[in-house]
Amino acid sequence: MKKNPIQVFSEWVDNGKADGMEKNHYNSVKNMLEFALYSREDFTFIDAGCGTGWVVRLVSKMKNCFSSCGVDGSIKMINKARGVDTVNRYFCDNLISWKPNSKKDVVHSMEVLYYFKNPKDVLKNIYDNWLNTQGIFIMGIDFYFENHYSHDWPLKTNIDTMTLLGEIEWKKLFENVGFKNVRSWRVGKKENWEGTLVVSGIKD
Repeated sequence: MKKNPIQVFSEWVDNGKADGMEKNHYNSVKNMLEFALYSREDFTFIDAGCGTGWVVRLVSKMKNCFSSCGVDGSIKMINKARGVDTVNRYFCDNLISWKPNSKKDVVHSMEVLYYFKNPKDVLKNIYDNWLNTQGIFIMGIDFYFENHYSHDWPLKTNIDTMTLLGEIEWKKLFENVGFKNVRSWRVGKKENWEGTLVVSGIKD
């Protein structure tokens, strides 16, 4: 029987697989943060689908970061994040409905949005309720149509919800919820791997 994403991610905490997230995604996240934070002075930050919180901790150490927090649907991931970080705040909730106490300047998400049946619902919540005007949302995903090397992941992971969209489709979703200056690019392309697809947009 297939499992939902939160069940699988919680198992990753138990079996140690969650500890590999930083190593596997560091280069893509570094590229995304450099783009999102370029020329920004003081900023506030949310990591959507923060997992063990490594991006929250990384960003919180930047001199211009006023606040950094994370939200994730897995309580085991959140408890692990809280266990190693008592400075920043972590919330266990559904990304479709959760709202921060105050809107932020930068929202980041790595390897998260395709685990929703309707990713547009998450995008709309982020646009409407998470971001300040002129705030940026930036996401990275490895499971997308052009990266056919990833197409067997639903079978390999036994996860019941993995929405496969192409680069143009993702950009249209961003535009349809209101994002402006929508851009996309790839990070880390190599033989037998199309790289991480990055998409960003500005709340006008």
